Amino acid sequence: MNVQHSKLDATSLIGQLVLYSVLAAVLVVFANWPVYHQLGPDQALIKLSIVHEPQLVQACRQRTPEELAKLPPNMRAPLDCPRERAQLVAEVDVDGRLVLRQEAQPSGLARDGRATLYHRLVTTAGPHDIVVRLRDQAGTEGFNIRGATAVNLRPAQSLVIDYEAGRGAITFR
Repeated sequence: MNVQHSKLDATSLIGQLVLYSVLAAVLVVFANWPVYHQLGPDQALIKLSIVHEPQLVQACRQRTPEELAKLPPNMRAPLDCPRERAQLVAEVDVDGRLVLRQEAQPSGLARDGRATLYHRLVTTAGPHDIVVRLRDQAGTEGFNIRGATAVNLRPAQSLVIDYEAGRGAITFR
């Protein structure tokens, strides 16, 4: 009985070895084939990646003495400051042509957080003039933040467009 039991053990070990070898071969083949290229040989990438806290929709206002009297004593703050922020609007021109217009609402239940914009633009490698416009104010039609650059993108290069609130400027990296 021990002889038959060891034959089964040897057979199952050989079977497992063959199965694992086939699985390993399949993994090696699919890890290297088909070859994936994110961009074509003459393409470059422009990424718009902005996380920004837009301006408040309304400014704080002074409460009147009558309004303060109607409030409970623990709620009698002299200023009424709404928390809602404006939506963030971005436009990107490449070589004088509008290629992107995107809007983002501020995060949070009261829309009082940051707005996030992210978009990938695949373009041809070579020289480009890029203009970026942002609006982070409510009630206006124009754009209050602008940035422009001339770049010569190499094949497979990635250009990141960001907004630095501390500098108040659009950056191109």
